[in-house]
Amino acid sequence: MTWAKHSALTPTPMLKDSKTIRVFAGFRDDQGVSRIGYVDVEAANPSVIKKISKRPVLDIGIPGTFDDNGVILGDVIKVNDVIRMYYVGFQLVQKVKFLAFSGLAISRDNGDTFERVSRAPILDRSDEGLYFRAIHSVIFENGIWKAWCGAGSEWETIDGGSFPKYNVKYYESADGINFPEKGITCLDYRLNEYRIGRPRVYKKDNAYRMFFTKGTITKDYLAGYAESEDGLTWSRMDEKIGIQKSKTGWDSEMLCYPSVIEYNSKAYMFYNGNNFGYDGFGYAILANKEQE
Repeated sequence: MTWAKHSALTPTPMLKDSKTIRVFAGFRDDQGVSRIGYVDVEAANPSVIKKISKRPVLDIGIPGTFDDNGVILGDVIKVNDVIRMYYVGFQLVQKVKFLAFSGLAISRDNGDTFERVSRAPILDRSDEGLYFRAIHSVIFENGIWKAWCGAGSEWETIDGGSFPKYNVKYYESADGINFPEKGITCLDYRLNEYRIGRPRVYKKDNAYRMFFTKGTITKDYLAGYAESEDGLTWSRMDEKIGIQKSKTGWDSEMLCYPSVIEYNSKAYMFYNGNNFGYDGFGYAILANKEQE
């Protein structure tokens, strides 16, 4: 498939039916441009692949739009019979490396096809996010759409390379489409870190849990973990992440973009490894569910 030569970026699982987990991910072509497809796996044993999409469920946007140079997952959320896909669109510009803002597409056939709500971003640039405002987690709760986003307006130079600098913002919306220009900074980077993003937020036992990805100036790119009572004030507990880089192999240098789903008595974490997921994604089984 010419549209899917390598990578499976930001794997995001959804229970498609009682026996199938559909993992949406961004597959890249030879130019590195990502389009969103899926891998269906056996819910009782995700090592068993049932189906891989033959074509994108969400392609890049038309030339000149905010998502004309790639789309990756933010989140998928099902409300009634409609699945909303919040995604991140990339655009190349002349004076910075890229721009990344958030779009929305919907599916009415259980995730087989998606249609954009708008060809413009639903979360566009603002003063707190001149270059990046990327929704990565959405919860619909008490009639409010709650979103956690990576946002930033700076670049970090490391060994001559330019890397995006951002932290985690929180937004609320009445309809999940119109969001305010200003959010609440709910998780910031530490001294050695220059970016913290891809927040994946879950609510369990009246508490919020966040898995995220952190980048350091020493070029580590690893997963982290935090907990919160209200979704706004977070306590970092990276030691509770429950998984580390392997000594060798595809996830020995990076371990990033974790996303968790529960099935029966198990909890699975899907994630990317080295080179930001160049070799695809893998999964881990949570040994102690109280940890998740």
